[in-house]
Amino acid sequence: MALDKPYKNVPGTIIFDAEQARKGYQINQLCMSFMKPENRERYLADREAYLDEWQLTPKARQAILDLDLNAAMAEGGNIYFLAKLGATHGLSFQQMAGSMTGMSEAAYRDMMISGGRRPRATA
Repeated sequence: MALDKPYKNVPGTIIFDAEQARKGYQINQLCMSFMKPENRERYLADREAYLDEWQLTPKARQAILDLDLNAAMAEGGNIYFLAKLGATHGLSFQQMAGSMTGMSEAAYRDMMISGGRRPRATA
């Protein structure tokens, strides 16, 4: 029996619910592995080989290789776990968030300092 999920209709938003958690389990476990320095080193030394150790879908694997956080979230990645991926690549959370909006880090920072984006009305 499918649950009614009215929250799924928030434009431009990926809701991390139980369904997304199940979908992204391998992505999120991969990211948690970066808590250990030796795993970060192995990943950075040979990303393809490290990813071979995880049961990632082709879309999830490509999202990780491309550092495409929006695609990784669509595949079930949780931003708090994905932050470990970004940090492994030397990115700040501000840089990561900017990349998700298509903005430079500076443009993203300035936008947030000035109050953030305004919600878009939906028809």
